Amino acid sequence: MDELDRKIISLLERNGRASNARIARDVGVSEGTVRRRLKRLINEQIINVIALPDPRKLGYNSEALIGVQVDPDKVDEVASKMANLEHTRWVTVTTGTYDVFAWATLPNAESLGRFLRDEVGAIDGVRRTETFVNLQVMKREFGIPA
Repeated sequence: MDELDRKIISLLERNGRASNARIARDVGVSEGTVRRRLKRLINEQIINVIALPDPRKLGYNSEALIGVQVDPDKVDEVASKMANLEHTRWVTVTTGTYDVFAWATLPNAESLGRFLRDEVGAIDGVRRTETFVNLQVMKREFGIPA
C-alpha cells in the first residue's frame, strides 16, 4: 500500500459512490490506474465497498452495545457464534472486564430482550452480559482517519 492507495481509500470513505473517473481526476492519475488499484484493494480484502444504512430508517429502533463475559477457554468460540447471529453488526474480542463486545440492531426493545435471552444467553460459555442501550447515535461511520 502506498500514498495513492491511501488517497483512493480516503475519497471512497467520503463518497463510496465516486466513479473511477472522478477519483482519477481528484488524485491525478488515469482511470485505468484507479480501476486496477481498486481491484487489487478489494481482492486483497484491504477494503470492502458497502452501503452504510441508518437502522432506524429501516425499522430497527433498538440498538445496543453488549458486553459479554466468557469462560476463558471459550472466548473465540463465543465470539464466532455471536458473529454469526443475524442481529449482530460488529463483534470484537477485547481485554478488560468484558471478553467480547457486540453491536446489535433489532426492531424494538422486546426483540432485543428475546435476542439477549434466547440467542446470546444460549451460547455455551457465556457467563454474564451487560447491555448498553443506545439512546441516540451521534456518529455512524467506518474507516480510519485520513
